[in-house]
Amino acid sequence: MKDDNGIREPMVLLDGVELKLDSEAGSVNILKGINLEIAAGETVSVVGPSGSGKTSMMMLIGGLERQTGGRVQVAGHDLSTLDEDGLARFRRDNVGIVFQNFHLVPTMNAVENVAIPVELAGMDNAFDRARAALTSVGLEHRLSHYPGQLSGGEQQRVALARAIVAEPRLILADEPTGNLDGGTGDSVIELLFSLRAEHGATLILITHNPALAEQCGRVIDLQDGLIGSDRVVA
Repeated sequence: MKDDNGIREPMVLLDGVELKLDSEAGSVNILKGINLEIAAGETVSVVGPSGSGKTSMMMLIGGLERQTGGRVQVAGHDLSTLDEDGLARFRRDNVGIVFQNFHLVPTMNAVENVAIPVELAGMDNAFDRARAALTSVGLEHRLSHYPGQLSGGEQQRVALARAIVAEPRLILADEPTGNLDGGTGDSVIELLFSLRAEHGATLILITHNPALAEQCGRVIDLQDGLIGSDRVVA
């Protein structure tokens, strides 16, 4: 992704980003001036204690929340200039998200769940693409199963397939193994990194697991709404 002068733009640029939310106790400063650049194709983990702002930062990057100060630019889009429809199109065209709690539609089977972003993007052969994505995560035998008929690990694999099926430039993963046992979580993470590499996407991974964080090329430590450290993994 280059500008008109041939200079490579970052996939993610946060410039003095602040987020303040109102509560019964008054205004709460969640993010207090975040400056961050992430290049296209990087794998970045975000660590830090609960309440440090990790998920809030991911929500801003994904266009699911609006900052109250500073600038958020993702995939060449200044998100503050987009209305709600514009943000929806931005997410549709650029972002795949994996949540801790799967967020599958319970009344849709696996193929139907995975086909959603393909259909929203107006791409052809939505169900063929969905079947191929499910096959890539080892669920070719679960295509017609509903979320309630799947194990937790299988549901997260469906969520992974849904996140990558439209070939997003950016994958956001918020504690994707938080509700899984160790062995199942390891297999899901292996799939996540494999799929990311296959599609050349940028990955931002929130985790409380230090060993998992070290599998990324870069580790960002958030502390009380600020970046405490930002290091490249040797």
